[in-house]
Amino acid sequence: MPMAPPPLLPLSALLLLLLTAASHASAKPVQTQSLLATPLSPDRVSAPSELARDDDTNVFAAAEDAVAGTVRFRVVHRDDFSKNATAAELLAHRLERDEKRAARLSAAAGAANGTRRGGGGVVAPVVSGLAQGSGEYFTKIGVGTPATPALMVLDTGSDVVWLQCAPCRRCYEQSGQVFDPRRSRSYGAVGCAAPLCRRLDSGGCDLRRSACLYQVAYGDGSVTAGDFATETLTFAGGARVARVALGCGHDNEGLFVAAAGLLGLGRGSLSFPTQISRRYGRSFSYCLVDRTSSANSASRSSTVTFGSGALGSTVASSFTPMVKNPRMETFYYVQLIGISVGGARVPGVANSDLRLDPSSGRGGVIVDSGTSVTRLARAAYSALRDAFRGAAAGLRLSPGGFSLFDTCYDLSGRKVVKVPTVSMHFAGGAEAALPPENYLIPVDSKGTFCFAFAGTDGGVSIIGNIQQQGFRVVFDGDGQRVAFVPKGC
Repeated sequence: MPMAPPPLLPLSALLLLLLTAASHASAKPVQTQSLLATPLSPDRVSAPSELARDDDTNVFAAAEDAVAGTVRFRVVHRDDFSKNATAAELLAHRLERDEKRAARLSAAAGAANGTRRGGGGVVAPVVSGLAQGSGEYFTKIGVGTPATPALMVLDTGSDVVWLQCAPCRRCYEQSGQVFDPRRSRSYGAVGCAAPLCRRLDSGGCDLRRSACLYQVAYGDGSVTAGDFATETLTFAGGARVARVALGCGHDNEGLFVAAAGLLGLGRGSLSFPTQISRRYGRSFSYCLVDRTSSANSASRSSTVTFGSGALGSTVASSFTPMVKNPRMETFYYVQLIGISVGGARVPGVANSDLRLDPSSGRGGVIVDSGTSVTRLARAAYSALRDAFRGAAAGLRLSPGGFSLFDTCYDLSGRKVVKVPTVSMHFAGGAEAALPPENYLIPVDSKGTFCFAFAGTDGGVSIIGNIQQQGFRVVFDGDGQRVAFVPKGC
């Protein structure tokens, strides 16, 4: 008996099948890369790194020899100074600090008005620079004559250079000896009427000594205050730069860990790169290795370079122009115009959400060495997160989140995992294709990994140092441009 022919599909259903088939045929596969799914170690840190030790026998033991017009230093992460803490505990503290810093950066950028001190007669501490929060990476320089080794926080989000000074009315515990200006032949006090004192954001004066005063208050409650002075700084290879303006802090407290002070790397007139620009130019670069690298590994060596060597062989296509905020001279603004996930642009990451409004000083995107996690304007972040979740549908979502992260995955028991690629696109054609460990990071010893971005409602977006890891980040102040050079460490 012959079989009956199959029933004919309605025309509408046939068209739907054809459209679905065409859609699947034209859809591009999600681009992926391999993530080594190594959880955080459950062991406690027992000893600081080599650069963190109190070794004054060789001031620049960790610095490389300088080539002509260039100085280069080794850099360590602040976690290298912690003892008797697990990696998970260090991360939790780091994210807590990060939340305060990011909030303060947003508030400072939004409220900036670019004002300077008015007429004379003010008798009060100077409020100088911005309230930034504690920094994340450190380097060692020499201060004074003879040189005292000083471990300094690197901070692209502030300008003023300062360090703890004896006699201390109130000082926190630091690595190495506290600088004593009375023992330095090159120390020079700055007078209240000096142009350097007037370059501070607001002015203060000790009338009895006619001495210029400074104060920096931080978002986490930390503070430093004291005399504003000039001093000689000694670099790798023995190069010396005289009359660098800095704060000599006699009253300091807060979460500065082991650092002697802070090296402000911002764009302002009192920043370290600006002050040494006559000799070395206004360019510098740094490369930050993965914060979870083994402390005994050679790959642990982050570096910061000032001068002609900072540009290296960076090609022009790697650069994106700096954006100037007329209301905030300190921060390094760039124009982030899009983000790709799995090889496809995320439609919801709109340039309008990330653009700087020059009239109000709000919005925009800054590159910051002291913020860990990249923050994006809320709408842009939500679009990025949803795109990543969709492209990573094969990974097992972990219930809930972790700290400021709302997208985490359970990768327990897995050694290598395929994850969607993530790339940031900048004005001028520059692109930063992120390694997987720069956006999917371990948060515990059980195998939980979180998407290391967050949203912000504070206006300014921030490219943090987790996303910068492994790149040589070049700040070409003379050319007013920034580059992200992959595999630059």
